[in-house]
Amino acid sequence: MFTEFLYVCRDKGLNVSTTEWITFLDALEHDLAHSSLNELYYLGRMILVKTESDYDKYDAAFLQYFQEIQSKDNEVPEIIMKFLEKGEMDTSGLNKELYQFDVKRDMAETKRMFRERVTEQNTEHNGGNYWIGTSGGSAFGHSGRNPGGLRVGGQSGMQSAFQVIGERKYRDFRHDKTLDIRQFQVTCRRLREYSSKLDIAKTELDLDQTIDSTCNNGGYLKLEFDKPRKNSVKLLLLFDCGGTMMPFAEMCNDLFQAVHKANHFKDVKTYYFHNCIYSKVYKDAECDIGNWVDLDYLFRHTDKDYKVIIVGDAQMAPEELFDVNGNYRGPNDGMSGYEWNKLFRSRYKRAIWLNPRYHGSLNSLSWMEAESTLAEIYDMYPLTIDGLKAGIKKLMAPR
Repeated sequence: MFTEFLYVCRDKGLNVSTTEWITFLDALEHDLAHSSLNELYYLGRMILVKTESDYDKYDAAFLQYFQEIQSKDNEVPEIIMKFLEKGEMDTSGLNKELYQFDVKRDMAETKRMFRERVTEQNTEHNGGNYWIGTSGGSAFGHSGRNPGGLRVGGQSGMQSAFQVIGERKYRDFRHDKTLDIRQFQVTCRRLREYSSKLDIAKTELDLDQTIDSTCNNGGYLKLEFDKPRKNSVKLLLLFDCGGTMMPFAEMCNDLFQAVHKANHFKDVKTYYFHNCIYSKVYKDAECDIGNWVDLDYLFRHTDKDYKVIIVGDAQMAPEELFDVNGNYRGPNDGMSGYEWNKLFRSRYKRAIWLNPRYHGSLNSLSWMEAESTLAEIYDMYPLTIDGLKAGIKKLMAPR
């Protein structure tokens, strides 16, 4: 009955095994979905999805396969959806009384009223406060001004809807999405693999080896121990601040907090720069002139064993990178930004660059000259989950 759904899931990138599919069909045979589309959704997600990063793939597959099935909770007639797809109207000349709403209405009452409107409405409405429409004070539709309602398609007006009909809620869990602080912390834990082992007795339980030995011992428990790890990772962080990096300030702050709250590092040092690394790096994100240290000072106080993560969008005028006078915020000290970065890279053999605007194969375009040049000096990755994982893997690669 649902065989086509299996292929839709796989087409969306879900790795659904035959065993998982049989388990899903068996659950349906036992009526665990209780003839409810909503419960069917959660039942399928529980059985067929292995990781939260695949929730969005599952949502896309479910919406594609079941889009024609009627659901009394959130089904919107096609004719109303066509009205809403036209976009929002200009409300600058509307009477403000149209934006009156009941702020005390709860979600259950709102959903009940929504189902009533669906059965009653057969025309397009914009700017009002009763029907499903756009740009008004109604609790139903999009681009309106009601602090509590059901957004149907379109864009949010006040970012306060109880529920968004048809929304895929798990896009941000995907591995190609920008990181949040929790994902930073999880990924940075992989740096623990750098930790050296002390030359002392094996007193730390080796869980993986214990499992293998127990299995090989016919199921009888056999404990295996290893030498305890000592944090030996030394990390140098450099953040590009100001200008085109302003939209990413919060993301950089998340990375800063994740690293400094972690206990996976023997030492962490953080400095800042604007657009390009020159002869000096700043002590704080304000990048105030004079509040800096020389690269020579940095080299003397951080040995070559430090792992380096640079975060920046690599967007600057060509002269900022190639001209010996390109640093308009401070001295160049006789070398161009390109030469300073080459010197910096020669000092630290383990260095990666995380770029929130990374263009990858497109960075050969002339207006991306700075990015393509820096990508030749450093191993550059996008500032996403997959990008950070690839960067960490590069830092951990054997010499």
